[in-house]
Amino acid sequence: MKKIVIFVLKSFFVASFVFFVVTLIFIVFISNKVSNLQGKIYPNVVVDNVNFGGKNVNDVKKYLVTKKKRLRDITLEINYHDLQVATISGQDINFDLNIDETANQAYGIGRDQNLILKWQKRLESLLNLRKFTFKSILSFTEKPMYDSLSDLEVTYNVKPQDALFRFENGKVTAFKIEQNGLQIDKEAAIAQFKDIVSKVDKQQYFKIIIKDQIISPKITLASINSYGIVEKIGEGKSNYKGSIPGRIHNVILASSKFDGVLIPKDENFSFNNTIGDISADTGYLQAYIIKDGRTILGDGGGVCQVSTTLFRAALNSGLPITKRTAHAYRVHYYENDSKPGFDATVFSPSTDFRFANDTPAYILIQRELDKTTMDLKFVFYGKKDGRIARISGARLYDSVPPPEPLNQDDPTLKKGEVKQVDWAAWGAKTVFNYTVVKDGKEAINKDFFSNFKPWRAIYLVGTGE
Repeated sequence: MKKIVIFVLKSFFVASFVFFVVTLIFIVFISNKVSNLQGKIYPNVVVDNVNFGGKNVNDVKKYLVTKKKRLRDITLEINYHDLQVATISGQDINFDLNIDETANQAYGIGRDQNLILKWQKRLESLLNLRKFTFKSILSFTEKPMYDSLSDLEVTYNVKPQDALFRFENGKVTAFKIEQNGLQIDKEAAIAQFKDIVSKVDKQQYFKIIIKDQIISPKITLASINSYGIVEKIGEGKSNYKGSIPGRIHNVILASSKFDGVLIPKDENFSFNNTIGDISADTGYLQAYIIKDGRTILGDGGGVCQVSTTLFRAALNSGLPITKRTAHAYRVHYYENDSKPGFDATVFSPSTDFRFANDTPAYILIQRELDKTTMDLKFVFYGKKDGRIARISGARLYDSVPPPEPLNQDDPTLKKGEVKQVDWAAWGAKTVFNYTVVKDGKEAINKDFFSNFKPWRAIYLVGTGE
C-alpha cells in the first residue's frame, strides 16, 4: 500500500513538473510573439479581404488611401435610349473611406483596455483560432446623380395632355386628342447608382441605363364625347404654293368650313352641302377658275384645293368614295406634293365630291394649316376597325404635248404688263388603284381614272391705263 502511495506521489510531481515546464515554454513563446508584434498588427487581421497580420497601421492606411484614389478615378456613364447623355466621375461623387478608423480598429486587436479581452484576442490571433475581419466604410454624395437626373427631366420629360372636346352650334369648336406623357424613372436610376457604388472595387467604368415611364392623361377623348371618337383614322394633305392672294384667301376660308365637322355613322358626306354658298356674299374673293375652257376671274377660285385634300384624306382613311370628278386638265398646285391624278374638282351644284362613313363611329374632320409652307391638311378622327387601305402609284399614259401659249387681254392690268396665270401642262391619262381590306376580305377594289386635256400656258396682257 505504501508503495502505491509513493508511486502516485511521484507521478503527480512528474506531471506537475512537465505541466510547469510546458506552461513556461508556452508563456515564453507567447511573450516572444507579443514582443515581436510591438507596433504591428496581430496575425489573422483582415481589412477589405487583405490580411495585414504583421504589418503596421500605416500599411493599412496606405492601402486604403490607394483604394480611395482608385475610387475617385472611376467613371459612371449615364445612357438613355442607347445615347450617352451624361458622365459622373468618382471625384464628383466625392468617394471617401474611413481610413483612420479602419486602420485603428485593425491595430486595436489584442490591445483592448480589458485585460481578459486583450489576452483572449491575442491568443485567438496567435493560435489561428479566429480571423478578425474589417471592412472599410465607403461614403459618397448622391447630389451629382440627382443633378444629372434633374437635367434629363428638363430635356426629356413630357407632360401628359388631356383631351378636349367641345360641341357648339352643330360643330366641334374645341378639339384635342389626348397625349401620353413621358417621365424619367428617377427611382430606378438612383437604385442602379447605389447598387454600383456599393460594389465598386477594381472596375473603373460603369454604365447606368436610364429607363422611362409612360404617364397617362387624366382625361381621354373616349371619356368626354358620346360620338365614339377615340383616335386618328387617317389624313390627307396638299400644297398650294404659287397661288395668288385671292386664291390663298379662298383656300383658307373654304377649308375652315370643314374644321370641326362631324359625319355621322352610315352617312354620305357631301362637299357641296357642307361648304354652302360660294360667292362674294359669303366672303370669297375672285381668283382664276376654269370655265368653258377659259381661265377667268371667278368667285371662289381655289376651293378645289380643299376638295382635293379631303379626297386624299378619305382615301388614306379607307373610306368608300361615292363621287369624284377629276379636273379637266393638270393643275400644277395639285402636283406640288403628289403625282397627277389624286385630285377632285367641285362646282356647285353640278359637280360634287362625296364619300361614305362606314366606320363604327362618327368621323370628326380637323384642319391643320401652315400659312408659311402653304400646306393644307385634313385629319380624320373616329374609331378604327382594322381596315387597311392600299393606294397604288398613279400610272400615266397617252401623253399629249400642250398647245401654243395663249395671250388674253386684261383691263385690270396696266398696259404692257404681262402676267402668267396658267402654266403649260401635258395632256395625259392616269389611273391608280384603291383597295381596302376589312376583316380579311376585300371590301373595295376600285380604279380611279383621270383624262387630262393638254393645256396651254396663258398670259394676261394688260390693256388698262
